[in-house]
Amino acid sequence: MNTAQPVLIIEDEPSVTAFIRSALERNGYPVVAARSGADALHLLGAGSFAGVISDMRTPGGVTGADVHAWLAQNRPELAARVIFVTGDIANDETRRLLSATGAPCIEKPFRVKQLIAAVSELFGSPQPPAGQLS
Repeated sequence: MNTAQPVLIIEDEPSVTAFIRSALERNGYPVVAARSGADALHLLGAGSFAGVISDMRTPGGVTGADVHAWLAQNRPELAARVIFVTGDIANDETRRLLSATGAPCIEKPFRVKQLIAAVSELFGSPQPPAGQLS
C-alpha cells in the first residue's frame, strides 16, 4: 500500500518523538505527533492515518492499549496498523495488554532499521513525491 497519509506517533518523551519523526521522515513517511493518548483520540477522530506508533504508557489517563481499543471499535481498518513501543516489556500488565491487542511491539531502545522495517511491513511503503514512479 503506497500512502501519502501520515503516520501518527503517540509519545510523551520529546526526544523519542524526535527520533521516530526523524527516522520516518528521512524514509519518506509524513508524520503527525500527539503527546498523549487523549490528544491522539482527537486526531484519530478527525483525520486519516497510514498507521499508529504508540508508547504503551502515555500521560492523561489514556494508554496505548486504550487507543487500540478505541480503534478496534471505531476504526477497525486502522486497529490492524498499530505498532507499540515500550521500555517496559518485562511488566506483566504490559505483556498482557500487548497479547490482548495482538499488535507488534518494538522495545526501547531500538534502531532506525528495526523501526523502518516494522513500519514498511505494517503500513506499506511511503508514496513517492509527485512526478516520480515507485
